[in-house]
Amino acid sequence: MAEQHEKALVPQIRFTGFTDPWEQRKLGEVASGFEYGLNAAASDFDGEKKYLRITDIDDQTREFRTDDLSSPDINNPIDDRYLLKEGDILFARTGASVGKTYLYKASDGKTYYAGFLIRAHVSDEADAGFIFQSTLTERYKQFVLLTSQRSGQPGINAQEYSDLLLPLPSLMEQRRIGAFFDRLDSLITLHQRKYDKLCVLKKSMLDKMFPKGGSLYPEIRFAGFTDPWEQRKLGELYQKNDERNTDGLGSERTLSVASMTFNSAGNGADDSSLPNYKRLRLGDIAFEGHANKEFAYGRFVLNDAGNGIMSPRFTCLRPIAEQEYSFWKYFIHSEKVMRPILVNSTKSGTMMNELVVEDFLKQEILVPPLPEQRRIGAFFDRLDSLISLITLHQRKLELLRNIKKSMLDKMFV
Repeated sequence: MAEQHEKALVPQIRFTGFTDPWEQRKLGEVASGFEYGLNAAASDFDGEKKYLRITDIDDQTREFRTDDLSSPDINNPIDDRYLLKEGDILFARTGASVGKTYLYKASDGKTYYAGFLIRAHVSDEADAGFIFQSTLTERYKQFVLLTSQRSGQPGINAQEYSDLLLPLPSLMEQRRIGAFFDRLDSLITLHQRKYDKLCVLKKSMLDKMFPKGGSLYPEIRFAGFTDPWEQRKLGELYQKNDERNTDGLGSERTLSVASMTFNSAGNGADDSSLPNYKRLRLGDIAFEGHANKEFAYGRFVLNDAGNGIMSPRFTCLRPIAEQEYSFWKYFIHSEKVMRPILVNSTKSGTMMNELVVEDFLKQEILVPPLPEQRRIGAFFDRLDSLISLITLHQRKLELLRNIKKSMLDKMFV
């Protein structure tokens, strides 16, 4: 790419070989149709005809969300003029989503569009991908903001979309720019889908690998484990622990309850107060006994970071017999497991609720034998490691999104 700093209709950044200024054109000069969509309710997806409404367009990716497909609720054959084809761009015409756009792709299949959308078909004089990316720029957002102002609900009609002024380069340059952003969008979408699928998998497995509905057996188990889970009192497994920091660990070994990581920079505590800090060992469970804004009531955290110290305002539980901490750190976050225990252990006060540790330890809980704990814990640890890898990609995705925003600013006039 070569940078351009000229004024007028010339972007800051261009592909090498393009130097001519852009030309300002109305959208209606390079697109036709501007037709309102099908006025029909949605029904269950019939396996063939997809129905695209404003809510089916993802706010961030602008892709057709296919997690809840529907079909037009029409018995008679549907007029083909409502059937989308390549080169079509949809514009939301009213409400909070006014201005939202979607570019039809052949991979989205047989799709009809609904009445709160306006369809424009980009002619051969322009590149549909470029026109679509133009609707993601600040210039377009300003157009929507100014044009949609109404005395009532915001809206933009077909004629107003047709009158939208767009700076356009040559068709060849449009295609280069459109293809560039299409590849960038594909990369972002690919990694986002990987992350979403793993998170859905984890949620599903957490639900299926712990017993529910009064059963003593989880829905999914590792081979070789057939015995029912055992009902035990928490007090038979864990006990309250008030071990103090008598061996002089410094503030750099302070554990954050929010993230269960060491605060390497210290926490600002006076060294003289550190002997009063709780000694937290690997496998211990910490929680806040009172509800407050800083730490949500009922949130338990298992220490898998290593030996450290923690503010004395937190309560600490220590295993009586050997437990697999990699299992318990997921188990104690299961709402169906912990909610009844918390409800039965809570005392309501005038200002806040208080978790009574003695009552908490009297509650019964279903637990598997230690070997099964280890298998389950290892499974979720591996899954979390994979999610962490994807999370690293998420940070890269945020960078890519920022790059895209910057490039939209610099590659469009």
